[in-house]
Amino acid sequence: MIKANVGRSIKPDPKEAGKEAAEIALKGVGGKAKIFFVFSTVAYDQEKMLEGVRSVAKDVPVVGCSSSGEITTDGPGFRSVAVMALDTDTIDFFIGVGKGTDKDSFAAGKEAAEEVKKKAEGRPIQLFMEFIDGLAENGAAVVRGVQEVFGKNMVIMGGSAGDDFQFKKTFQYYNDQVFSNAVVGIGLSGKFAFGVGVRHGWEPISLPLKITKAEGAKIIEIDNRPAVSIYEDYFGKQAEELKKEPIARLAYTYPLGLLYPGAPEYLIRDVVFVGEKGELICAAEIPEGSEVRLMLGDPDKAIKAAREAAENAMNQLKEQGAKPKAVFVFDCMARCKLLGQGIKTPEECNTLREVFGYDVPIIGFYTYGEQAPIAGKIGPDAFSVFHNETMTLVALGERED
Repeated sequence: MIKANVGRSIKPDPKEAGKEAAEIALKGVGGKAKIFFVFSTVAYDQEKMLEGVRSVAKDVPVVGCSSSGEITTDGPGFRSVAVMALDTDTIDFFIGVGKGTDKDSFAAGKEAAEEVKKKAEGRPIQLFMEFIDGLAENGAAVVRGVQEVFGKNMVIMGGSAGDDFQFKKTFQYYNDQVFSNAVVGIGLSGKFAFGVGVRHGWEPISLPLKITKAEGAKIIEIDNRPAVSIYEDYFGKQAEELKKEPIARLAYTYPLGLLYPGAPEYLIRDVVFVGEKGELICAAEIPEGSEVRLMLGDPDKAIKAAREAAENAMNQLKEQGAKPKAVFVFDCMARCKLLGQGIKTPEECNTLREVFGYDVPIIGFYTYGEQAPIAGKIGPDAFSVFHNETMTLVALGERED
């Protein structure tokens, strides 16, 4: 049995908002839950908001992070707090936290995974979910840290925390604690089914460009020129202008894409900041020697991609003889900006409801990066990586037998 329900609040008082959202969520599952998932605007005092949630959750585990927009069954919302209460007698949840993503993202991912594994006490983890700092020094390294503990074929699903498009500081929630520069991991073990969807719809618009010098998530040279030059050429702005504010606010429609073995689409990398020497600081690494292209987003293709992602997850559930009971959505804030708040973002969310069913609870948030398997594969062929500008989702299912 899997029961889930979602609550949302826009009350101005952060503690009251957290409490109201959690109360609505808990009431819908009969007043008893096994875990709470929380996604919130940074407009709320984070400690007070979480205190409100905890006043309802009591000693039940609470996980989540700050966002750049909250997604629920009713669609997208902004400057709100969203909570899912989930009750089940077939899934056990084991949570862990890793710190220091700003210094060593790999070690932080490994630390969170090790705590999850220790708490599981030998029980197999079938799915690993994570919420990581959206300004981590290398989001891809977090994924590798988890794989170091659970193996390369572990299905890893999650999102990078946001801060309402400010790119200053993000937050992660672990029971009654609020962290920054952290990874919160959740291992799921038990009798359940799940399906995964991963698609973006962005298309290449430039000739291939070669990364001639790079260090981790920092691109130093492209085609033997300062990396920022590709955006200088494109936007007609000098490097100094592009340094003044996060370039992500300009370049979200024009990310970088690289070919990845086995992927049906280019793997997207967002450029977040311009460094002092004209280097491009991305949300995750692009290896030196890689060929990349400038990509362009189109609203209609983005919505079509969201439907394809949902259909992939639904088909995987059907293959397991299962029906969806709860859906988690990690959708890039760049897609939200492309679609427009209140314009086509509701259409994208409604597409998911059309596929999964209007009575299936949905929760998620607009992210600074997504973690999911290449091509949305599960099973022995799964290999999870860091994505940008991508609709990623995971549906928990219950078998009908």
